[in-house]
Amino acid sequence: MPCRVPVRPAGPTRFGLLLLGLLLVCMCVCARAESRDYYELLGVNREATSREIRRAFKKLALTMHPDKNPGDPSAHDRFLQVSRAYEVLKDEDLRKKYDKYGEKGLDEQQGGRYESWSYYRYDFGIYDDDLEVITLDRGDFEAAVNSGEIWFINFYFPRCSHCHQLAPTWREVAKEMEGVIRIGAVNCGDNNRLCRSKGITSYPSLYIYRTGQKPEKYHGERSKENLVQFSMQFITTTVTELWQGNVFSEIEGAFSSGLGWLITFCSETGGRAEHSLGHWLQTLDRKEIYSQVIDHLPDLELLTNDSFQRKLARHRWLVSFSFGDRGLASNEYKKLQALLRNDHIQVGRVDCLSDAELCRSLYIHKSCLAVFKGLGIHDFEIHHGKDVLYNIVGFAKESVNAHVTTLRPDNFPSDRKEPWLVDFFAPWCPPCQALLPELRKASIQLAGQMKFGTLDCTIHHDLCSMYNIQAYPTTVIFNRSSVHEYEGHHSADGILEFIQDLVSPSVVVLDPDSFRDKVKGEIWAVDFYAPWCGPCQALMPEWRRMARLISGQILVGSVDCQRFQPFCQSQGVRSYPEIRLYPHNTRQSYNGWHRDAQSLKLWVLSSLPRVSVDLTPESYRSLVLSGREHWVVDFYAPWCGPCQHFAPEFEVLARMVKGEVRAGKVDCQAHYQTCQSAGVTAYPTVRFYPYIGTTKRHQSGEYVNSRDAHVIADVLRQRLEQLSKQSHSKLKVTTG
Repeated sequence: MPCRVPVRPAGPTRFGLLLLGLLLVCMCVCARAESRDYYELLGVNREATSREIRRAFKKLALTMHPDKNPGDPSAHDRFLQVSRAYEVLKDEDLRKKYDKYGEKGLDEQQGGRYESWSYYRYDFGIYDDDLEVITLDRGDFEAAVNSGEIWFINFYFPRCSHCHQLAPTWREVAKEMEGVIRIGAVNCGDNNRLCRSKGITSYPSLYIYRTGQKPEKYHGERSKENLVQFSMQFITTTVTELWQGNVFSEIEGAFSSGLGWLITFCSETGGRAEHSLGHWLQTLDRKEIYSQVIDHLPDLELLTNDSFQRKLARHRWLVSFSFGDRGLASNEYKKLQALLRNDHIQVGRVDCLSDAELCRSLYIHKSCLAVFKGLGIHDFEIHHGKDVLYNIVGFAKESVNAHVTTLRPDNFPSDRKEPWLVDFFAPWCPPCQALLPELRKASIQLAGQMKFGTLDCTIHHDLCSMYNIQAYPTTVIFNRSSVHEYEGHHSADGILEFIQDLVSPSVVVLDPDSFRDKVKGEIWAVDFYAPWCGPCQALMPEWRRMARLISGQILVGSVDCQRFQPFCQSQGVRSYPEIRLYPHNTRQSYNGWHRDAQSLKLWVLSSLPRVSVDLTPESYRSLVLSGREHWVVDFYAPWCGPCQHFAPEFEVLARMVKGEVRAGKVDCQAHYQTCQSAGVTAYPTVRFYPYIGTTKRHQSGEYVNSRDAHVIADVLRQRLEQLSKQSHSKLKVTTG
């Protein structure tokens, strides 16, 4: 069972209070003995990245696993605790819930199992210890592939044997291609949502990514030679042969465009050509050549207090703020001018030791980079990602097109009339870093409707304390006098759904009177909750999402049992959250393990009366193939999991097209010959059988490639419209 919080007792006797006190003392002692801080269990601090958490867990797994401690009866329970800690902290959403509510904000099913010792030794985190292969996750993937560099990325799964066979070759490819393209890897076991969003359906999947172009999948033999050859075809270089007739015009033309030259001089006599165009490089080693070329590139333009406001008033800039610590990284920053030239982003630097007042006015207290968007010096966004070029370039390109502003006390929207979304965060927090690019995406989609800002709570402690910020990231929407905290997935889609729900609520807020008036006659799903209850808080975004998914099918409501405690007691509510369905004056309670939107949707829809009909071989032939009505048919098998998930969705479809198309179901386990004659080879299969005036239709019908009721309904209606136009045109021809 998922975690539920018992209702607080009202009006205890003195004896009851004594027993309750003893029980609470006992519970606290037990909790302290058995429960430890998850970060402490893994030996990491709260700033740990996903990779650091994974490496710490692997180290513990190799020593603490029960397989390595067969004589220790407590080994199973101790390792189960560590495994649970890892499962929670590796997941962005669960980690935030844990940071905010502790264990009470989590369902009990997390961390209930673990793998064998050999799995952690040989299969876990294949590239975690590799320097050559860059491990990407959801927080930095988009910035990497949109940086302007070419990436060859390996999407793998830890349990996949082919992925392990490829690993040594992939490392060799990374060494061979160093400095030419970036070689990356994504662990789809830990980044399932990212891999799904990229359409990854098999492992390993190898893709070339280039900014603004469709990814190219590699299908060949996975040898080093073939992989290098495949990746090299995406490298575009220009080598110009210079001679006496073109040398000066070519060089001057490049200089006018802001480009330098790297020239190899060849002489038949072997002597060195004399010239005064540049600098001689006394090496043929590619790394030394690269280092010397970078040294000779022009430095970033120095912006001072006098020129800063004037230069940034109308142009987009990426500015490096430093405190006298310019080293190797700042040398690499010289490349930014070329990498961002096509995006019309100028690059400069500010020395905060020389212009301390300027940096203080912007609340910049340590070295960083920031994008100024051409709207003055106060509209900027600070970079909080990895201090590597691909991440910086990706951030700059995203930020100039997005509408996210770094907030400070002087521009915080506490009393603004327009709506603002404010992200309270800490730069060291990995879920915060993953959310920032999603905020940029959401700000583009909501441009002109809502403003977006971020507030660094490590700098602005007082402002964050004023709003009682207890966990990072905490996202709040300020709409004049209304303040709404966002609870949901750290994604642009999740944020857009939440805002849409504020504008047009999908969940009806019920009080005792409205409950008695409305929850009768119609089917209602109701969540009885308490605001202080961690599992209730975790359920809220899923409950809203479920309400949107079943909109128009079932009414969805919620009751605040802290506010209406006597009413909830009269309804027999004994723990929170209590999820109930009220179909036609009866009552059903939800006892499922999972409280995600899809699981709740399936449970709710399964209670609706059926509209579709079961078809036998005889009725299939007489009604579907030979009848005079349009039919949509679901061919399924009772043992098929996807069929069971699709069944409620098919009923939604049946209700949506009722009166236009009839809906039927064929059990392919009971009626195998019927399904075979219809050409059904997979379950579930949806087929459309339109009536087009003939006495008999083809057995295979028209295949519908979707399991979404709304999509299928649209397909059917478009097809019916086509048939209607065809019949009208035939009628005109006949009449003519």
